[in-house]
Amino acid sequence: MKTFVTGATGFIGASIVRELLLDGREVRVLARPGSNLANLKGLDVEVWKGDLLDFPGLQRGLKGCDVLYHAAADYRLWTPDPDEMYRTNVAGTTAILEAAMESTISRVVYTSSVGTLGNPGNGMPGTEDTKVSLADMAGPYKKSKFLAEREAERFAARGLPLVIVNPSTPVGPWDIKPTPTGKIIVDFMKRRMPAYLDTGLNLIAVEECARGHILAEQKGQVGRKYILGNVNLSLRDIFRMLQEITGIPAPKVRLPYTPVLVAAWLNERLSHISGREPLIPLAGVQMAAYHMYFESRRAVLELGLPQTPVAEALKRAVEWFRTNNYV
Repeated sequence: MKTFVTGATGFIGASIVRELLLDGREVRVLARPGSNLANLKGLDVEVWKGDLLDFPGLQRGLKGCDVLYHAAADYRLWTPDPDEMYRTNVAGTTAILEAAMESTISRVVYTSSVGTLGNPGNGMPGTEDTKVSLADMAGPYKKSKFLAEREAERFAARGLPLVIVNPSTPVGPWDIKPTPTGKIIVDFMKRRMPAYLDTGLNLIAVEECARGHILAEQKGQVGRKYILGNVNLSLRDIFRMLQEITGIPAPKVRLPYTPVLVAAWLNERLSHISGREPLIPLAGVQMAAYHMYFESRRAVLELGLPQTPVAEALKRAVEWFRTNNYV
């Protein structure tokens, strides 16, 4: 069985590839010309050079493949050109799924995000069925992923055998960019976290998130969504866990939300003038207004999603960032 993976050079995608190889699968990955292939070094994969917006190229790349994992996405909390993010996340998703419709692909797993899901806003966890709309999305990343998920649902309704997975906040090795969450870990290790906001996240080991993708392929119901998460933790508790792992003191000062929001808004205005990434991404602060807690019961019961302690995943992340000279 040959499996095609997009986003394989990134964090979740590289872990999906590793899990597939552990299962003895033959893997072909999509990589743009000039992409950083460090996350694939030493792996027995076929690299298909192409682009998500090159429809004929995608058709050729999918030829002979049985399964598609579409994990590619532009994941940034700020971009000087939001249209570029929409092209990758929405138009790119439409192109690869249209190519899959016209191929011999028998199963598709689409990687969405819990950022596209509803959040009760009262500290209670959201589920796959919590009500949500585009107006609830903060920033171009969440908006583009919300629209891309709607495209995935449309293709499933057209008959594409597609399952949607919504990863929460994966942590662990191979966070090469790093992701915004990985950057929090790196900044903590560099002692750049003097204070914190009263917010929270749902964490999961990236290896278990990747395994959840494979379980969704094998056991997931077509057109159904599955949250791939584990434990809900406040940001303060995450920093305390990092303190235990690293010996670096966790911040003790909690910042009030409104002044940080105003500072982020001003910082982003300046970034649009300078073209430099803001020190405080506005979308990140807007997300922090809610505890991003989610319930993974459906994936655990229907897919058998593993749920091991995330402290070990944080430890692996710390070790990987140290070994790879991020700190």
